[in-house]
Amino acid sequence: MGQYACKAVLGALLAVVSGVNSTHAQEVPVRLNDLRAVGTHNSYKQPMPAETMVRLQRDEPAMAQALDYAHRPLVEQLDHGARQLELDVNYDPRGGHYAAGSSAPDLLAPGFKVLHMPGLDNTSSCVRLVQCLQVLRDWSDAHPRHVPILLLFNAKDDQNAKGGGIDALRFDAAAFDALDAEIRSVLPANKLIVPDEVQGDFPTLRQAVLAGQWPTLEQARGRFIFALDEQHPKVALYQGTRRSLEGRVFFVNTDASASAAAYMTINDPIKDGDRIRRAVQQGFLVRTRADADTREARANDTRRRDAALASGAHYISTDYLWPDPRVSVDYVVPLPEGAAATCNPVRRPQGCGATVLEAMP
Repeated sequence: MGQYACKAVLGALLAVVSGVNSTHAQEVPVRLNDLRAVGTHNSYKQPMPAETMVRLQRDEPAMAQALDYAHRPLVEQLDHGARQLELDVNYDPRGGHYAAGSSAPDLLAPGFKVLHMPGLDNTSSCVRLVQCLQVLRDWSDAHPRHVPILLLFNAKDDQNAKGGGIDALRFDAAAFDALDAEIRSVLPANKLIVPDEVQGDFPTLRQAVLAGQWPTLEQARGRFIFALDEQHPKVALYQGTRRSLEGRVFFVNTDASASAAAYMTINDPIKDGDRIRRAVQQGFLVRTRADADTREARANDTRRRDAALASGAHYISTDYLWPDPRVSVDYVVPLPEGAAATCNPVRRPQGCGATVLEAMP
């Protein structure tokens, strides 16, 4: 075979190999942790009662400024593309603990209450957790192709009485068991992505995550993933004696070395940008914040927002899915490329077959 014939054969072989590699790259499945989406912080929160805000502005102006935000109803947020929502739950097994003399049926009924600061900043678009979950379930049923929605929970036990509010009941093991049960009473198993599904046959959840065992995006569509955004004492209480999170509903905020490591809250994308990128590259799911306490909006400071969108965090939380003209007509956290979800810039920097993983509803 002549020199040029050899080169032609070699070129053909290289083209085949290159084509195989290209095809293989295209066939790498898009997984839950390959997306990027925007959501809201304290998603249920309505404006603070006017008389309470006036008192706070007089006595604690910094606190008043930090709490001077509110959100539209959950359905409007979802319709606008929010794919991460945050709920603060307060334990109330007998009902009425947060009523403070009110006869409102929602406050008197047993079950978890969704309130920011009971007795103070306590106006909610869905007072009972079961109401919030029913709204989310019904919206999801009507939009079965949505990307997985992260539901971030704070287990509130703030002691607010000294400030004129209501002391929350403490969370214990029974409270966390009741929380799992209340969620399962509204959302069927096929709506939930739980730690057991990700862990599979691996000895720990962390090992499964490092091995890339998050569900594919197709498996995860139309479902919810719950994350407990708390520090170690509550996380340890929720985990109990389990090796990871066997049988539980929630993933938990923990460090990368823990046996239950799968999800992390890393709220400062400027200071902790490298940590976010490292966690995302390892396979952990990350939520960060584009703004906090109304500061960025009031200054129209987009540095934190821009860092969050570029960081690789899967879910980026804001108080400004829409601008608030009372604060700034300009500051808003846009959905990436005008979509409800796109490819993650760190996990899939070259894209993942389609730039938009979910178009706006």
